[in-house]
Amino acid sequence: MHENSRLMFTEFAAQFFEASLKVLEIGPDDFPSTYESACRERVTVWDTIDMKEDSRLTFQSTGEYNFPIPDEAYDIILSGNVMEHVRKPWIWIKEVARVCKLGGMVITLNPVSWSYHEAPIDCWRAYPEGMKALYEEGGLRVILCEWGSFETPGYRVYRPGVSVSYQPQTCKWRLARRFGPQFGLPVERAYDTITVGIKEIIAG
Repeated sequence: MHENSRLMFTEFAAQFFEASLKVLEIGPDDFPSTYESACRERVTVWDTIDMKEDSRLTFQSTGEYNFPIPDEAYDIILSGNVMEHVRKPWIWIKEVARVCKLGGMVITLNPVSWSYHEAPIDCWRAYPEGMKALYEEGGLRVILCEWGSFETPGYRVYRPGVSVSYQPQTCKWRLARRFGPQFGLPVERAYDTITVGIKEIIAG
């Protein structure tokens, strides 16, 4: 989990989580996950699913496009830093929508500036127009779709890349951090897309 993903979630998505809602998180980064920790006081049912083996998961998926979950089981389906690792997201989004209740929400966060990283594969980067098309394929009406970065505020010039904690702290890095605000030296930070959609139809 990188910092901008957490910041984008807090800014745009945390408001949708309420105690009465059942949440399913795809591919949690920990137990509890970073996202769950941000909503811990408000949400009572927070289930998880992943393809990896882990006894702490609520469900273990047998494949990218096959969740062992009944139709329309959850109010919110959340995934962060997952979609870019899915080979065929246009098929995946239909399975995500399938387990979401009618009137429920699907929320995805995905990097757009992050360098290649296998987990175990890395396939896609998607800006808002791409995510809107993907949600349409899943029968989801987009109510929010933003891309950007909230990392390292206060600098004049930014360069898209990875989060600060993942950057090698070279001499050039230190100079940019120290003198960036004064002299406009470019500072690297991560950019992400967040998309929120409501399930209005059952995708075929």
